Amino acid sequence: MTKTIKPSQIGLHLLFTVLSLIVILPFLLVVAVSLTDEKAITQYGYQFFPKSVSLDAYRYMLDAPDILLRAYGVTITVTVIGALAGLLLTAMTAYVISRPDYRYNRITTFYVFFTMLFSGGLVPSYILMTQYLHLKDSLLALILPLLLSPFNIMVMKGFMSKIPIEIIESAKIDGAREFRIFFRIILPLSTPALATLGLLISFTYWNEWFNGMLYIDDPNKVPLQLLLVRTLKSIDFLTSNSEFTQQLGIDLASFPNNSARMAIAVLAGGPMLVIFPFFQRFFVKGLTVGSLKG
Repeated sequence: MTKTIKPSQIGLHLLFTVLSLIVILPFLLVVAVSLTDEKAITQYGYQFFPKSVSLDAYRYMLDAPDILLRAYGVTITVTVIGALAGLLLTAMTAYVISRPDYRYNRITTFYVFFTMLFSGGLVPSYILMTQYLHLKDSLLALILPLLLSPFNIMVMKGFMSKIPIEIIESAKIDGAREFRIFFRIILPLSTPALATLGLLISFTYWNEWFNGMLYIDDPNKVPLQLLLVRTLKSIDFLTSNSEFTQQLGIDLASFPNNSARMAIAVLAGGPMLVIFPFFQRFFVKGLTVGSLKG
């Protein structure tokens, strides 16, 4: 029996094929440019198939591997600890305000929502972190500011509010206390939402560099993104000050300016692109927040 393919299905497949190419092709171009010789970029521009392949950009970035590996270690540590702690606190907060039998449900929900509209500002945050908490040059200064997000709490609340209250009441009748209900029943049922928000929180910690610029002066605690930002600024300085570079004997014609920028993007985003496929199925399920099998 042959299956008839409808024109609407063909059009839908073509649409998603085009959308996939729109997403994939820019990344492939970034990788291709990072592997292109700088003179070829100057002469031919950006190309998917390099006229001349060169690893000079990566040699420049990996000239001091100890610094790069240390920055990777700091970022991975902050991302793992921050994502786990942030996900736990987000789930606990969302669970409380999602309970219909919680007396201050609406007030607490409004309080969380209100912080999405207004914040204390940069100066009070800096004073709090440095003068009161004394977290200057501490990895906690990279973790605490991003630990809780009102948006993530509201998303998790929307998922947990769909869990029937009868499940919780049945567990209470069987003698389960609140912490056991939360860790043994609520969290397993919320796995898709936890995986989705965990991935988003991990992306936030991985790409964060502004807090590092504010609170980290110790070169041994510089996160990866801040290191790459400083490297990019160094490249901009060298390319915009030709007289200075000539005195140092640097040949800007062979200096990997454009290719180094693309190599920075690959080094910064590559690890998360490898991790994302393992969470893709949970991510898709988490997008359908509110679905629950009875």
